[in-house]
Amino acid sequence: MDVVMLSRLQFAAATMFHFLFVPLTLGLSVMVAYMETRYVQTRDETWLRMTKFWGKLFLINFALGVVTGITLEFQFGTNWSRYSAYVGDVFGSLLAIEASVAFFLESTFIGIWIFGWKKISAKAHAAVMWLIAAAGNISAVWILLANGWMQQPVGYTIRDGRAELTDFLAVVTNPFGILEIVHTVPSAFVLAAFFVMGISAWHLLRKQHVEFFARSFKIGIVVGFVSALIVAVTGDLHAVHVTKTQPAKLAAMESHWETQTQAPIVLFALPDEDNEKNRFEIGSIPGVLSLLGHHDFNASVTGLKDIPKDERPPVLLTFLSFRIMVALGGLFLLLTFVGLFLKNRLVETRWYLWTMLLAIPLPYIAIEFGWVLAEVGRQPWIVYGLLKTSNAVSPIAQSQVMTTLVGFILVYGLLGLAGFYLIAKAATKGPEPAPQG
Repeated sequence: MDVVMLSRLQFAAATMFHFLFVPLTLGLSVMVAYMETRYVQTRDETWLRMTKFWGKLFLINFALGVVTGITLEFQFGTNWSRYSAYVGDVFGSLLAIEASVAFFLESTFIGIWIFGWKKISAKAHAAVMWLIAAAGNISAVWILLANGWMQQPVGYTIRDGRAELTDFLAVVTNPFGILEIVHTVPSAFVLAAFFVMGISAWHLLRKQHVEFFARSFKIGIVVGFVSALIVAVTGDLHAVHVTKTQPAKLAAMESHWETQTQAPIVLFALPDEDNEKNRFEIGSIPGVLSLLGHHDFNASVTGLKDIPKDERPPVLLTFLSFRIMVALGGLFLLLTFVGLFLKNRLVETRWYLWTMLLAIPLPYIAIEFGWVLAEVGRQPWIVYGLLKTSNAVSPIAQSQVMTTLVGFILVYGLLGLAGFYLIAKAATKGPEPAPQG
């Protein structure tokens, strides 16, 4: 493998590992803030115990996210220096705001939240948790705006051989970035909801702390259903925008080779990129791709054959990633919808509890494949239509990247084992005993 592919693999490994922790931080922080607010309102000790139990899991997860996120950003200077030199004026400004405002705000208030028990009032302590949740989600907004600019660059001009920022407002109101925010952030809430429901199911199956975990589970059901519904709606809007701005990605998502009106959607196929066709297709439905992409049954959809070969993304990986993401998204909506009817008899419905326990990894898988779709589907561009990935990599030796790639995998592997062990240990241990009297 050449330096470009090795650098892509290294960045993908670091990003995908980091994103195992980010979504849970976003969603669980809001749920913990809600629990603490309910304690302030009711003085019910169960809400306080819930706040401390789920808050502990949030802190472990947050710490792992911080460690993995710092090393990720260093790669823009080590492996992607040409990219940084070319678009740093635009991309760097967004990352600087994220780090200097949102991340440091979140980290500061987390310290207050950890050490502020009984040192500040209960209302102030709950307010701090809301500030943590807000800062974490604002941090995600800036990162997604940066990625949205890479997907659809706006508000810049090329001067002296590099992209320079000319319209900051255009960058922060970039339609692609906005759609990424309203699709990705709710998906993080889906993951957090399934995390809470899965751990709650583990304890309910053993009839441990029944009131505590039944209450937690019900919060997860509501958050999960509403968020899954938002993800489905915004996913449709996102697909329409991708159709207009990245026709090659849409064609790869559907393994669509011929430009045609009333373009069909294929439920499953095996793309043959060498011969520019599908080896076989299952469930072809005429007109549906035109309807989904343009909201017009008779609209024309560009096929891969009308896109230069050197500008096509990898079809098979893009095609499979899209289907895995959509299938799991539909499953999340179904499971939470069923949960709304079963929420008052959870302990008796053991099959549902087992299902939700086993479903804990599924939102992680869906989100990871969603990012594979977003990033692989953009190839060969690192900034769509502006800079190709092959022109963005640093002029370094192949052996250097191979060494650091192996190092990343080993270190992150050990870190992941330690992190998930701590989360699992704290989750299965359960909350502190209820106070007597």
